[in-house]
Amino acid sequence: MRKFLTALIVIPLALVLVTFAVANRHFVTVSFDPFMAADPALSVTLPLFLLLILVAAVGVVAGGFAVWFGQRHWRRAARRHEADARAAQVELAGHRAQTAAARPETQRLPVPSGVGLYGPIGRDKQRATL
Repeated sequence: MRKFLTALIVIPLALVLVTFAVANRHFVTVSFDPFMAADPALSVTLPLFLLLILVAAVGVVAGGFAVWFGQRHWRRAARRHEADARAAQVELAGHRAQTAAARPETQRLPVPSGVGLYGPIGRDKQRATL
């Protein structure tokens, strides 16, 4: 089922990307020099579709890092709570061991022979013979 859903999403997405790439093949120059627009020192010439796909990929990666750094508080709290839970489990095991060692063994009395659940064996509640 997972492969089917993946194919259901990936195949149309690939078709859209290929169509976009074919429609936007012309080259554009991207300049990173704001002071010299006529002859920029830092510029890159590449196809428009490649530029847009790279910008989208960089945006996804930057968003992922922003979310990861934003959730550091929750990860730290989860680690702290996990350590507290482990310490509590160790403490509980120690208390159980102490309680088991301190508790005297209960002595069970033997079941009297010849007596069933309702009295003598072979009779019911009304003492009728079975």
